Amino acid sequence: MQSSGGRLGRLLVGAAVITATGMSVPTAATAAPAGTTGPAETYLVLFKGSQSPADAGAAVARAGGTVVADYSKIGVLVARSGDNAFDDRMRADRRVEGASATSRFATSLDVVQAEGSQPGELPNAPAGDGDETFAGLQWDMRQMQVPQAHAITGGSQAVVAGTIDTGVDHRHPDLRANMSDADSANCLSGAPVPGMVAADDDNGHGTHTAGTIAAADNSAGIIGVAPNVRIAAIKAATAEGYFFPEAVVCSFVWAGDRKLDVTNNSYFVDPFLFNCRNDEEQRAIWKAVQRAVRYAQQQGVTVVASEGNNSEDLSHPTTDATSPDYPPGNEVTRDVTNACVVLPVELPGVIGVTATGSFTQDTTEGQYPDSLKSYYSSYGMSTADVAAPGGDFYFRGADPGAQAIQGQVLSTWPEGLPCTRSRQETTGDPTYPTATYCGIQGTSMAGPHVAGLAALVISRYGDLDTPQNGKMRPTQVEQIITQTADPQACPETLPNSNAVGSAQFGRPYATFVGSESGAPQECQGNGGHTSWYGQGQVDALAAVTGDRSNG
Repeated sequence: MQSSGGRLGRLLVGAAVITATGMSVPTAATAAPAGTTGPAETYLVLFKGSQSPADAGAAVARAGGTVVADYSKIGVLVARSGDNAFDDRMRADRRVEGASATSRFATSLDVVQAEGSQPGELPNAPAGDGDETFAGLQWDMRQMQVPQAHAITGGSQAVVAGTIDTGVDHRHPDLRANMSDADSANCLSGAPVPGMVAADDDNGHGTHTAGTIAAADNSAGIIGVAPNVRIAAIKAATAEGYFFPEAVVCSFVWAGDRKLDVTNNSYFVDPFLFNCRNDEEQRAIWKAVQRAVRYAQQQGVTVVASEGNNSEDLSHPTTDATSPDYPPGNEVTRDVTNACVVLPVELPGVIGVTATGSFTQDTTEGQYPDSLKSYYSSYGMSTADVAAPGGDFYFRGADPGAQAIQGQVLSTWPEGLPCTRSRQETTGDPTYPTATYCGIQGTSMAGPHVAGLAALVISRYGDLDTPQNGKMRPTQVEQIITQTADPQACPETLPNSNAVGSAQFGRPYATFVGSESGAPQECQGNGGHTSWYGQGQVDALAAVTGDRSNG
């Protein structure tokens, strides 16, 4: 499997109660008024104030809907209604800024201060490297100096990394020791159902990202970037890979309420790849997601997001040809501008990650950067903060591990789900006899490398601070990651593909376009900050020592 993709689906929700997070949910459905027609839809309602009004539930009922979840602290409410005029009625309320149906809105799953920092007070310990069964195939970890960083710290059990994704196979032998049941939840309906069993993975994508973040140090399988930290599975996508906006809002509020340390986000939100201010429905969802992300950040959650697999310059978008992609077949081509953004990667304070492949096999010093941007990876001067290994089938470099798995990133995979390029290991456990590891490429694979690094940074430098601020402020985490990254200049020349045996063998990099606009991929900037690499390739050893000279 060269890349992982998906689409968005819909799940209904039943009655609920007041939760420990303070989210109010009705215990019984309120019947919509007579005359409603059509199947029930899910809606996001955005209030103008910072909180939902006290009579929000009554207002929803008057408009012909029922409340699924009221995230009062950010002024966002999830509702259900079979009345096709529900959103218009809600928008007629002067307290409502926007109301938008979400069930036809698709999001694609994309698989495709450092100097002088002093260690904090969190308990953490080194991790071993090299004795994992498939360590030789983990070119990605070698590329960002993870084994060297592990000699200093493998992370802290006091740190929790959330993966907002398709869920996690919590039984996987390389993950189960690090799973945090109390911090996991299923958010598909828009209201959280707690627990890692509820957040089980039926797609594979979330289990893969979880393994990159924190596969355990257990001399088996693989090892993650932060093998000693705990994993929170936050299920926000269906088996088909569809993300509903209400599930994403629920996920960020959950992460904020639980004060998770970092979340990985390898997806896009909303009906369109680009979300435009001048569209009433897109604007409402855009602002709802923005409020939820801001709330999580205010609780100390560092938010990491992938740039996407469209080979597109997100800072200069011109065309969106693949949206809306749900239901399938509804795509239209439209012009877009910088008034349109990709969520969540373009939201303030989010660490945007581009993907790179293995080290280039050309050894001419200075001809190519240490690692080449993956041909599929989107990028942008205003969106890319750092680059991380995501895999590249066609420009896989010379690392033997990368060659052995055809340039892909190897990570954990659920039992029984298909994978084209996989490795298996016998566990000796009758309840889980075979552990599977899958090779995939995509910016979805790059993001969790940075999320794992954020978990290492927090483990190394974090303190048991006030509950409001968490262990480290997200801005501090971002500064350490970006300031210790290995700067990558724009390449002077570009290589031909080296995927031996492929029909694309020898094809010039410049011909791998695949963007929404069809425009050629052009790297802008200098060695300090570029559109392809941001501040550079992340360096785990430099990040945990505060010394870029280790790179």
